[in-house]
Amino acid sequence: MGKVGVLSVQGDFARHRHVFHDLGIETQEVRVPEDLVECDRIVLPGGESTTIGMLMERTGLLTTLKAEIRAGLPAWGTCAGMILLAREVEGGSGPRLDILDVTVRRNAFGRQVHSFESDVEVEGVGTVTAVFIRAPIVTRVGAGVKVLSTVSEGVVAVREGNVLATSFHPELTGDPRVHEWFASL
Repeated sequence: MGKVGVLSVQGDFARHRHVFHDLGIETQEVRVPEDLVECDRIVLPGGESTTIGMLMERTGLLTTLKAEIRAGLPAWGTCAGMILLAREVEGGSGPRLDILDVTVRRNAFGRQVHSFESDVEVEGVGTVTAVFIRAPIVTRVGAGVKVLSTVSEGVVAVREGNVLATSFHPELTGDPRVHEWFASL
């Protein structure tokens, strides 16, 4: 396996790299298109989706990454990463990859002070502790999208082909199973 690229322009990218490192999986910080060369998959971490999108657009990474994912590069977006991958964002704007056939609602669980943890069942992984921080939910799922996890508020994990998205932060729990699963796809 090649390196797991971790989008590293803003957000909690260091935590993802740490989890993969503990699993013995090499990572590559991705800030510009050239950083993707040795990567055989990419993680788009949580953070501020509008800021991440603007920074990716400024460096040319948005266009390059969109083409690579469409060509089959496995991608996993967590929280803001889910928003960046989504085809539609309710009431949202800003540069996005427009890859995943879903509509998401930003900050669906409330503001930062409403952050919480909950055990959720993720198809293919099992029960995991999910950390929700200003997290989105999926409000519309396209025909080719498989729902992997739900909570009472809605859909919180999906997969469409080579693209995985979770509205929660597995990198914050100490449980590496979602990272292992993504690395095996």
